[in-house]
Amino acid sequence: MQYRVLGRTGIKVSAVGFGALPIQRIDEQTAVEVLHKAFDLGMNLLDTGNRYTDSEYKVGLGLKGRRDGISIATKSPARDKKGMTEHIHLSLNRLGVDYIDLYQLHNVKDMENLDKVMAPGGALEALMDAQKEGLIKHIGISSHRKETLFAAMKYGFPGTIQVPLNFIETDDIEDLLKLAQDTNTGVIVMKPLAGGALTNAVAALKFILSYPISTVIPGMDSVEQVIANALVGKMDPTLTKLEEMSLKEDLERLGGGFCRRCEYCMPCPMGINIPQIFIWESYIDRYNLPEFGRLRYQSSVGADNCIECGQCEEKCPYNLPIRKMLARAEMKLSLK
Repeated sequence: MQYRVLGRTGIKVSAVGFGALPIQRIDEQTAVEVLHKAFDLGMNLLDTGNRYTDSEYKVGLGLKGRRDGISIATKSPARDKKGMTEHIHLSLNRLGVDYIDLYQLHNVKDMENLDKVMAPGGALEALMDAQKEGLIKHIGISSHRKETLFAAMKYGFPGTIQVPLNFIETDDIEDLLKLAQDTNTGVIVMKPLAGGALTNAVAALKFILSYPISTVIPGMDSVEQVIANALVGKMDPTLTKLEEMSLKEDLERLGGGFCRRCEYCMPCPMGINIPQIFIWESYIDRYNLPEFGRLRYQSSVGADNCIECGQCEEKCPYNLPIRKMLARAEMKLSLK
């Protein structure tokens, strides 16, 4: 495994880290096995989150007896000091640790939210207090909006930024990475496979590692995924012609208006698993498996239960017209 420095935090992190959102989907024993395999293969940065149901807890189980040399990154969507303070202590308890290496402001969508966390009584105050107490070592920020990350770095408070980057999403990335280098800010890359839309994982990860970033954190929930992704951390990131061709084919096929499975639209008040419905739709559009997709869809809360409240669209960091997309998926997947 290759290692890079996480900006001015000084932490040496594996080029490929571990995105722990997907371990929500597996049982505790399997999660520990997956995490231990990641440690064994040199992955030393774990990225989880306060809102990822039991992910922090499962990460904590995996860390028992394995804490040395592992850097923990987690995050909270709290915007005020009280809420962030509570979340920091909740994270510490769930993870079963005395300190957290990197605590991030989670999904700061726009300048309004950035102003909230930086205002007197905002979440940043709680993070700075926790840093003074030794409960957290470094402060970071994640956002799907590059303009928010530009602003945060110009204010100078984050030691790291977490940004989506993949073969599909490269807008303004050169300028963002230049500012990160100028400010010695660590760069953590999320959504490397565009929510599973890119089919060649090796090519997708190599593409990202060719940039001057610190680490990329693909989500993993199986030992097989860990082994495959860890191998990329040893490779020369130069794409072969075939790898580049496969990425370009995905780009042409997908276009721009697709779900990245970030799950920020959830939960739906009607119990609709929005990202899952788009996955089932993809069995028709991408994999030519209509019967498989429709069969799975019939056992779920269907998109026809949508009351068009719009909460999902308010939370979507990509401004997708989710209500229209659900109606489209319903037409394809319904057997009525």
